[in-house]
Amino acid sequence: MRQKKFAFNAITSFFLQVTTIVCGFILPRMIMTFYGSNVNGLLNSIAQFLSVIAFLEFGIGAVIQSSLYSPLAAQDFLAVSKIWVSGSRFFRKIAYVLFIYIAFLSIFYPALSHQEFNWIYEATLIFIISISTFVQYYFGAMDGLLLSADQRGYVQYIIHIVTVLANTMISVILIWCGASIHLVKGATSLIYLVRPFFLRWYTNHYYALDRNICYTEEPIKHKLSGAMQHIAYMILNGTDVIVLTLCSTLENVSVYSVYNLVISGLKQMFTILDNSFHSLIGELWARQDIHKLNYVFGIMEWIFHTVAVFVFGCALILIIPFVIVYTNGITDADYVQPLFSVFITLACMINLLSYPYKILILVAGHFRETQWKFLISAILNMVISLLLVWKFGLVGVAAGTLIAMVYQDVWMIQYVSKHLNHWSLRKVLKQFLVDAVSFCIGLILSDSFPLSEPTYIAWGILTGKTALIWAAVLVGINLLFYRDKIVWMLERGKEMVKKIKK
Repeated sequence: MRQKKFAFNAITSFFLQVTTIVCGFILPRMIMTFYGSNVNGLLNSIAQFLSVIAFLEFGIGAVIQSSLYSPLAAQDFLAVSKIWVSGSRFFRKIAYVLFIYIAFLSIFYPALSHQEFNWIYEATLIFIISISTFVQYYFGAMDGLLLSADQRGYVQYIIHIVTVLANTMISVILIWCGASIHLVKGATSLIYLVRPFFLRWYTNHYYALDRNICYTEEPIKHKLSGAMQHIAYMILNGTDVIVLTLCSTLENVSVYSVYNLVISGLKQMFTILDNSFHSLIGELWARQDIHKLNYVFGIMEWIFHTVAVFVFGCALILIIPFVIVYTNGITDADYVQPLFSVFITLACMINLLSYPYKILILVAGHFRETQWKFLISAILNMVISLLLVWKFGLVGVAAGTLIAMVYQDVWMIQYVSKHLNHWSLRKVLKQFLVDAVSFCIGLILSDSFPLSEPTYIAWGILTGKTALIWAAVLVGINLLFYRDKIVWMLERGKEMVKKIKK
């Protein structure tokens, strides 16, 4: 059953990420074409400011999911119900506070965005975009966390795929018909309202939850520590757009958003691995099956590192040619930023290399022990970005993120090795050396291919050449240093083929 759930989560998560990435490229291009780069920048800026409301979540989501592993493994639905009720009360408080935050944002945001649009235009857009966020916190947050902790994430992935496809189709139709951006975003919010109501129906049907249960002792531990960690995470990942909004222009926000569209799209691919391994590692940690845990952790570390080097090595070569094609004909901002593309690509790759260690920290519930280290990473990003943005603009904020990500990788590796599964630092060092050698050879061999013309066909041909070179490099080097992992992967592939044929 564990393997079957793992497979369902991996497959549905894969299709969700592919759907999200493809649809995610369609709408921003249409928005820039029909409404302009400043509107695209405005939408991305508002979305980032609204994500600040996640500060109020105080990291409770990660704490709750960590708290659910043990009672779910023991089928203790009395304890699960208490955790659900406690978490639900907390999320509803967030939903109420969201109203106050929206009012505050509506009043002050126009001044922050240099008043390129009138107050009513921006305030109503903020309200429309925030509707689905409110409903998510009020109704669906706890149900989604319960499904993820129980390795049933595939349920919400499926409904997410349906709503993303529906939103893209309806938004495209509205844009082509000349609808206002407010109507387009209003349709998006209404479509996304489906998600939390479906999750509630599913959890009511499949779980014996007592949603009115009373408790005397708080069932969710380490709330404050989870709060600190989550705030730090939000600062670390949300600093760039906010700094650009405050210290630069909406056009620069739009430029950042186009590159981030590519980077976040690639990053979403790793959500497949994250979702698939997170609950499995959590279950093994809850059972304290350390031998099995270390075996799975070793596989997870190698997969994350190898895939990250392949994906972001190719991205470093292909991102500028893609931006040239994607923004062809859009002249109200300079979208070709080579140095910025290098910094933001490397920052994201280094961030993803830390995922295996972060997953183990989260499932182990070590929130209090790591909260200050997360905060230092966030402060590094914020301070460096603010210092450099005035002179270096986009490159400055990307440099701040890169430095913070390097620091975060180092301390996470040290912490996991010393306090959790005692993972050998020699193994980690070997993995990073293999990554570095693979990355350098891949860059040398693939850096000489030009983009013949600004078309998707030419870019697709370039992508194929680049991907073949990087795949050959990684396979060759990993056969030398990680032959056992290659054999493991081939065996798993054969097993999956046999199951499909049956």
